[in-house]
Amino acid sequence: MIWTGRFDGDNPLSQRIYQRVFPATDYGLICEGDFVLHGFAVDEGVRRNQGRTGAKDAPDIIRKNMANFPVVQPKFSLKDFGNLTCDGDQLEKAQLELANRTAKVFSKNAKSIVLGGGHEVMYGHFSGLRQAFPEKKIGIINIDAHFDNRAMEPAVGATSGTGFLQIAAQEKIHSLHIGIQKNSNTLQLFDTAHQNGMIYLLADELFFENLPFIYEKIDDFIGKADILYLTICMDVFNASIAPGVSAAAHNGIFADPAFMHFFCHILETPKLKALDIAEVNPTYDIGERTARLAASLINEFLMV
Repeated sequence: MIWTGRFDGDNPLSQRIYQRVFPATDYGLICEGDFVLHGFAVDEGVRRNQGRTGAKDAPDIIRKNMANFPVVQPKFSLKDFGNLTCDGDQLEKAQLELANRTAKVFSKNAKSIVLGGGHEVMYGHFSGLRQAFPEKKIGIINIDAHFDNRAMEPAVGATSGTGFLQIAAQEKIHSLHIGIQKNSNTLQLFDTAHQNGMIYLLADELFFENLPFIYEKIDDFIGKADILYLTICMDVFNASIAPGVSAAAHNGIFADPAFMHFFCHILETPKLKALDIAEVNPTYDIGERTARLAASLINEFLMV
């Protein structure tokens, strides 16, 4: 059983998340203000991107690590619609299915959470937002070591590393990338980011004394968007706290006070409609460190 944890009673003051999760299949029963969860049990995009596969097994492990957190919001409700999978190598079909399902969530004015899976989840989740809000300016905050703006190779198709360029090919992209590593992106990828107006903060800019500058960047970005989508690729974090990813970062960032300050600041904006976590890879995780960190980041969203 995935949704289980310590039982301290049914009193609302004693409840934990697993006690307020409702397995669901009917999108018509979603209420305004609900959190709605999907698992994207897919890592075909990682395979195509020559990364370490295994992230497709992450959604249920992240759920297990979410289950025992205490409920802090009286009206908290989490509806879990289970996992989407990929039929063979049909990544694009899986992304479209995710888009269709999450669009139903947004139409109910609920908040969407998706557990990856590889970072190909981003294109599917964004497509759901675009389907639901065709005229809105969508701002994407990508906490990631990589731009994920590689050009698609015709013989390969979409991958976990092509999503932002796919969006930029369809519309003028509005994205802020936080945690970018100089040693993880070629000059071509930086140039592509500049050409497409992708704003970024380097990993070595994310320190406590620099918070005023970071807040200014974030607030300016959010102010220019109608709605906000936050996507987190767990390979942005240092391998000591996130060993279980598709591409480990031995010089990655930490979930330290500086990070938590600006992360929670992002979560507090009422424009935020969607959050996903990508690239947790249980095959390489140690003591479920990466899954636990991913779960704790999601929990910050649930507490807002």
